[in-house]
Amino acid sequence: MDDSFNTSMLPIIISAVLIVISIRIIFVLYKCGKPLHVSTSKPVSTLIVLGSGGHTAEMLNLVKVLQKERFKPRYYIAAMTDNMSLQKAKLLEESLIHEAGVRELEAAHFMQIYRSREVGQSYLTSVGTTLIAMAHAMWLTFKVRPQVVLCNGPGTCIPLCAAAFLLKVIGIRWSSIFYVESIARVRKLSLSGLLLYKSRLADQFFVQWPQLQWKYPRAQYVGRLM
Repeated sequence: MDDSFNTSMLPIIISAVLIVISIRIIFVLYKCGKPLHVSTSKPVSTLIVLGSGGHTAEMLNLVKVLQKERFKPRYYIAAMTDNMSLQKAKLLEESLIHEAGVRELEAAHFMQIYRSREVGQSYLTSVGTTLIAMAHAMWLTFKVRPQVVLCNGPGTCIPLCAAAFLLKVIGIRWSSIFYVESIARVRKLSLSGLLLYKSRLADQFFVQWPQLQWKYPRAQYVGRLM
């Protein structure tokens, strides 16, 4: 009697859980894009995603104009195979310390993450590396629990943004995701940008060319930032 009752109730319980999860996801998607509700007197922990080549140059130029006392501690993250980006970020932070005349030991941190797919890697073998990258992104994001995520297109930003979104869904931390499409993207979004735009994971989505805003109306045109 009890076994049959438990068996008959199992589909109902599973359905109820799925409904609750779906409602929560819809609520989080609805709230995405709302202002960050944090007192202006308090700094916000910020995760900054770096990518090889122009991605890092653009992102570091953006970091230069941030209110440093507002966006700290800053966590810079790059792919493990990217040997230059974190070095450039460290040089930037050292220059900021020199300009300020003080040493803020807790202002900046530097981390690395597994890449989902290397350049030239087959899509078949990238399935396994993508799963590894997702697991690593979850661990790093849960460890940092950023209030703000800044990214501009490298593939490493996708698992990190997905992990930050999960933080919202399960109620651990409301991480606001800000995506700035690369200035090199004039007529169409990058693959990372398109994924974040279509999935609505990004709270704020910025483009630097007006034709992109016409094509993707939910994006915000901000002109050239660099």
